[in-house]
Amino acid sequence: MTLSSTNKTILIAPLNWGLGHATRCIPIIKALQENNYIPIIASDGIALELLRKEFPYIKTLKLPSYQIEYAKDGKNFKWKLLQNFPKMMKAVLNEKKLIKKWVKKYDIEGIISDNRLGVFSKKVPSVFITHQLNVITGNTTWITSKLHQHIIKKYKECWVPDVEETPNLTGKLGHLENPDFKLKYIGPLSRFHKKETPKQYDLMIILSGPEPQREFLEEKLKKEVLNFGGKTIFIKGIVEKDQKKEQIKNVTYYNFMNTRQLEQTFNESEMVLCRSGYTTIMDLVKLEKKAFFIPTPGQFEQEYLAERLEKEGLVPFAKQDDFKLKNIFEIQNYKGLKGFEYSVNWEELFEVFEK
Repeated sequence: MTLSSTNKTILIAPLNWGLGHATRCIPIIKALQENNYIPIIASDGIALELLRKEFPYIKTLKLPSYQIEYAKDGKNFKWKLLQNFPKMMKAVLNEKKLIKKWVKKYDIEGIISDNRLGVFSKKVPSVFITHQLNVITGNTTWITSKLHQHIIKKYKECWVPDVEETPNLTGKLGHLENPDFKLKYIGPLSRFHKKETPKQYDLMIILSGPEPQREFLEEKLKKEVLNFGGKTIFIKGIVEKDQKKEQIKNVTYYNFMNTRQLEQTFNESEMVLCRSGYTTIMDLVKLEKKAFFIPTPGQFEQEYLAERLEKEGLVPFAKQDDFKLKNIFEIQNYKGLKGFEYSVNWEELFEVFEK
């Protein structure tokens, strides 16, 4: 590394909303280490637990929970978030106080916030990571997008994990016509690598996202998978202290897997059934997999991404209530996620912390 980083300490803080924000920070944390920086990880809940398992020797700090809850009925998703908004803003204010204290206490010289609104300091270069420059919320999209862009503007740079040109993965989510803040497109981020390996499973089911919708989909798919004759591996997406494995007929269940196990399982699987969360999409791109999406009910972003990728002939999808396992065979009529190769120049990207 040619930069003058004398082991600068960088705080990296992903939002705890499912596991996606945490997992897409894994390659960034590794890149920080490889480029002579000292990362400190800050988050809460299952996101923090996952990163502690991945990086047991890196210092971790606990941030206040945003207390994000999903409505039991997807139609009420937006109103549930609005109900929780005061709690979330209280957490953001507490977050700001902690960051102010930590910058001084731990001699932090740079900040990377993955969608955590209070993780920012005027005293050190602060970067915001998001694929949502526009925040789709139905008929309130214009105001949620403007509010999000207003927050992003205070950061020194905004990193978008997508490509700038067309074709791209995020569409209107991650692209603005005339941005008034510094944008850097850093390409799809994934902790995984594609490997040529013999196929072990006909179907891989991997769940993610906040409760209770994750659990609703788990219960539905447990019944549906009984109608599938092929060999199936089912990862529930529940991060616990110990890994649990259960075999029921042709289905192997895990509560969670670490990165190495997941990478191997993805590569060994013919088809993937999952949510259309953006981090999952980036993983599938890296692995060049064929998949079927079930968007989280009421989550406009996942619904938009699923509809967009289906329209482009890449990945089919179905609504959670409508899905039947026979739908999975529609995969063969779609191209799959390929052709978005991108190499990140980490040394150049991290120059923001050297200025």
